Amino acid sequence: MSRIGKQPIELPASVNVSLSPGRVMVNGPLGELTQDVPARMKIEQSDGVITVTRPTERGDDRALHGLTRSLIANMVEGVTRGFEKRLELQGVGYRAAIQGADLRLDVGYSHPVVIKAPQGITFEVPTATEVVVKGVAKQQVGQIAAEIRKVRPPEPYKGKGIRYQGEYVRRKVGKRA
Repeated sequence: MSRIGKQPIELPASVNVSLSPGRVMVNGPLGELTQDVPARMKIEQSDGVITVTRPTERGDDRALHGLTRSLIANMVEGVTRGFEKRLELQGVGYRAAIQGADLRLDVGYSHPVVIKAPQGITFEVPTATEVVVKGVAKQQVGQIAAEIRKVRPPEPYKGKGIRYQGEYVRRKVGKRA
């Protein structure tokens, strides 16, 4: 049995879950999330606990078992605590600022790069070289953070660019004269 899939999901008192075949809807203090799940997975809710069981021991069912459980657990965590990704800007003159609800990046191009905040995502700029992406959907937070990093990925010679907080950038030695 899948070690991840067989773990039950504890529901906080502030979270409501509605189940229908092939779809899970989670309501919580921070918002509402809906996710399509494989219809053949059996999802049961009782006494504030959700369990996911699979119909057969086939390989694809075993893989979907853990995936379905993880998706639901991430939805519950998202509507209760939310998710955040932190990015750092490293380089001379590299800075970030909030422009309305959007993020403005000055990262060495001849023009500022403006990233629009999609619905459900908020940006914070605690310092000029730090960006925090917050939201309730884990996949969406990670996707937007990846798009911000893609604007100027860290380069291996000087280490300049946008990186995740704590990310290790492998450095290279430059050519010698």
